[in-house]
Amino acid sequence: MDTPQPTPEEMQARVLHRDGLILVIDKPAGIAVHKGPKGGPNLEASFDALRYGLPRPPVLAHRLDRDTSGCLVLGRHRKATASLGLLFKHGKIDKTYWAVVEGGPDASEGEIDIALGRLDAERGWWQKPDPNGLPSKTTWRVLGRGQDERGARLTWLAMEPITGRTHQLRVHCAASGWPIVGDNIYGNGPRFGEPSLHLHAREIVIPLSKNKPPVRVVAPAPAHLHQRLRACGWNGEEILDEPAISSAI
Repeated sequence: MDTPQPTPEEMQARVLHRDGLILVIDKPAGIAVHKGPKGGPNLEASFDALRYGLPRPPVLAHRLDRDTSGCLVLGRHRKATASLGLLFKHGKIDKTYWAVVEGGPDASEGEIDIALGRLDAERGWWQKPDPNGLPSKTTWRVLGRGQDERGARLTWLAMEPITGRTHQLRVHCAASGWPIVGDNIYGNGPRFGEPSLHLHAREIVIPLSKNKPPVRVVAPAPAHLHQRLRACGWNGEEILDEPAISSAI
């Protein structure tokens, strides 16, 4: 999936939450969050459309993989960005991802505890299970099960990374024997074309203020996940215990 450089209008349409300190946007799949060595479209290049009267554009508080969609947090000024950095660093921000995996676990919930290290010096960000690597934990629960059009088993998971290692969910799923659908690095996804990566940053909870409830934002499921989510029992509606998209805009 290749997503072109978003227009200012497209960026503003993707704002899920806005207040004086932060923005949460719905990142499309198929575009890098910042400019890489090879150039090309990147979200950061369109952040000027999200100033909303401030002298500088917002900046990334964290990152998502190019092919991952969903909740992406931006700091609107330096103090806010520094506060967000500390919250992410100390694991105070809760993140829930939706993933559709090939096969799937037999249990209804569980935890993956597999240390991760760099695959090799040549591959940069790529990771591998490594007993001498950094501790990495993910909790998961099954939201639904089904089959694809060929009859192969699928499982729809809600996954919460307790640690924040690069590619953590992708490596943890693959190492558990149920790679994420469309993962062309650690799974069986094609190099080009469909299916693209079925990993979506569904929800984020940010405890920004001691005196106010945490900011909780949900990103709608993107179109490229719909077919397989429906096969696993998703009815196309938001789950009842989840809030509507934040209206603090």
